[in-house]
Amino acid sequence: MAAESAAAPAAAPVCVARRADAGAPFGSAGAAPWAPGPEWAGAEPVALAAHRAEGSGVRPRVEARVLWDDESLRVRFDLRDRFVRCVRTRYLDMVCRDSCAEFFVRPAGAAGYFNFEMNAGGTLHASYVVDPRRLPQGGFADWTPVPEEWGRRVEVRHSLPRTVDPEMPGPVDWCVCARIPLALLEALSGVPCRPAPGAEWRANLYHCADESSHPRWVQWTDVGPALDFHQPGRFGTLRFA
Repeated sequence: MAAESAAAPAAAPVCVARRADAGAPFGSAGAAPWAPGPEWAGAEPVALAAHRAEGSGVRPRVEARVLWDDESLRVRFDLRDRFVRCVRTRYLDMVCRDSCAEFFVRPAGAAGYFNFEMNAGGTLHASYVVDPRRLPQGGFADWTPVPEEWGRRVEVRHSLPRTVDPEMPGPVDWCVCARIPLALLEALSGVPCRPAPGAEWRANLYHCADESSHPRWVQWTDVGPALDFHQPGRFGTLRFA
């Protein structure tokens, strides 16, 4: 599959990623109440407000923020949610079936994009996808799960316990954050991934809960008629400031 242009459509929405102090604390894990570190005070939130019609009608409030520094990207999701459940605890488990937040990002010049998916308990699923055509046996035409040794270097912080079962009908406020090493992006994409002010990448942000009693799928940038988040041509713009 030929590399798709990294330029976003003219009308693509923009998420502004502010620069953070690389030495700023990243917060701490634990049960709610839980507050992310102070570096988030200047981050610009974007609302995930495109609720899929395939869902049950539950409409959580979802905001996301992105920061960057010389060594990492940081992404944070804040939700006021209902019917929250998470039971998957192993790296690369199908966390999208739990109450989950997802950050898809395509660095400038990369042939593919990364998907970082975290359930409410902080379990991570991560991969690099070059050709997102789906295969009958599962997976994609050209993709690489992020090796666990790299996955362990993605720092995840979460407000809820590692597992939530039985389901919490809510309302439930929860937060999950990830700090993603730029070296990971470079190792798998093979291109430099060191942003600078004014640079633009492509990205999308999602919330899903496939196996909740009240399934739901929420997008920042609408992926169109098909319920398929793996559509890099519909990503928005991630602008570094």
